[in-house]
Amino acid sequence: MKEIDVLESEIQASSLYSDEYYRKLLWKIDLWLLPLMWLCYGTQQADKTSLGVQAVFGIREDTGLHGQQFNWLSTIFYLAYMVCEAPGNWLMQKCHTGKFLSVVMVLWGIVVLCIAFAENFAHLMVLRSFQGALECTISPTFMLITGAWYTSREHTLRSLIWGTSNAGMNIITGLCMYAIGLHVQRSPGSIAAWKCISFFLGALTITLGVMVWFVLGTPREVRWLTEEQKKAAIARVMSNQTGSDREKHSEFKWDQVWITFKDPQTYFFFFVTIINALPNGANTTFSKLIWQSFGFTPLQTLLMGSTPYYAVSICWFLIVGFVTLKKPNLRFVFMMFSLVPAFSGMMALSFLPTDTMRWTRWGMYILQVFGSLPGLMIWTFLPSNVAGRTKKTVTATILFVAYCVGNAVGAQMFVASDAPRYIRGITACGVLYCVEFCCMGIWRFYYVWENRRRAKLISEQGISKEESERLGKLNAEKDMTDRENIHFKYSF
Repeated sequence: MKEIDVLESEIQASSLYSDEYYRKLLWKIDLWLLPLMWLCYGTQQADKTSLGVQAVFGIREDTGLHGQQFNWLSTIFYLAYMVCEAPGNWLMQKCHTGKFLSVVMVLWGIVVLCIAFAENFAHLMVLRSFQGALECTISPTFMLITGAWYTSREHTLRSLIWGTSNAGMNIITGLCMYAIGLHVQRSPGSIAAWKCISFFLGALTITLGVMVWFVLGTPREVRWLTEEQKKAAIARVMSNQTGSDREKHSEFKWDQVWITFKDPQTYFFFFVTIINALPNGANTTFSKLIWQSFGFTPLQTLLMGSTPYYAVSICWFLIVGFVTLKKPNLRFVFMMFSLVPAFSGMMALSFLPTDTMRWTRWGMYILQVFGSLPGLMIWTFLPSNVAGRTKKTVTATILFVAYCVGNAVGAQMFVASDAPRYIRGITACGVLYCVEFCCMGIWRFYYVWENRRRAKLISEQGISKEESERLGKLNAEKDMTDRENIHFKYSF
């Protein structure tokens, strides 16, 4: 009874802070979190996909790779990612969020550095395994941080802001790699360009990992807020009804595990993520080689292929983020719309000739960038629509296992014997976009139906909207799951 009284008082206290106070606090939170999250997440993406750039600078020839061995370097990364996802999420729940991520980043930065010393396929396989095992933690950690600091309405924009780093840092690191490649080209006999790329990315990752130690964490963990600001930051997110960071719920609750596997939402997360990740895995591994197949040199591949591709991605992500902030429940609409140009571009590439129309093929492949939006937006439903600390952990594990399975299999979709056109792989990507579109429509229908069912039950009990909202917050602070809390509303 005493605990309920404390919760009631804290929920009521959330209304004591003025809108102006909340705006200033939100601005401070954004300034501390988003720039570093942007740099870290973009660097992680650059580390993960650097093999594609290194491939055009000779890593395959220097390490004696042949046949499907290059594909397996991506597949083993995601297999290790998948195996370590559950223990990584369990440790994340037990430890200080920011410091845990800091240690992991420094370790995988060392692994990226060591790739420069690899001499054969076996060395690369071992290093990529370690890299996947360590990198599996950053996305769930960032989802946890986003949910702990921001309201449901803010999740999409903030996630897309740090999500644009996949493109933004690829532009920045791509230009750095271009400079590295140009320097090596003008200095015969110097260290191979692909080795310099590993040195550069490894050092960058280690530096950012050290910075994470002092900055990132949940409201309860950081040092750059006063005690009063921490209380206000926690009060802001109580309206999410997914549980705030008022207390660290480190206890692993097995009843929430069973609830997770009974929840239809879990299976939408799993299967739609796999379908989305299949073409993503293929394109992540082979995008640079596809650009090169259009007739670009290695340096042109970075400058005229990757840079405009990622620039379009940043613009689209930010447009969607700002619109969804102003107009809630449009996430599925934008995800489904984004699949249309991606599907069209992939199918056009399947039929265009390879010996002519280089710039037309360039434009068609640029359209594929729209298909990268749904992958990140699927993740934004985790902090918005999953309540209960253990349920969030288990759902995150399932989601990222699906992500790994899709990317691991997707890396095998482009077969070396199909080079340079890769017709079968490109066609398969186009078909998967179509299947993903249909699955997302069904997922959205489920959320709408569930919200209406709950609203009807609440109405039948004679509970007012205000009282329902109060009870929803109260249940969430007691670590109740979204399935148990009938007052919880799904956003879509």
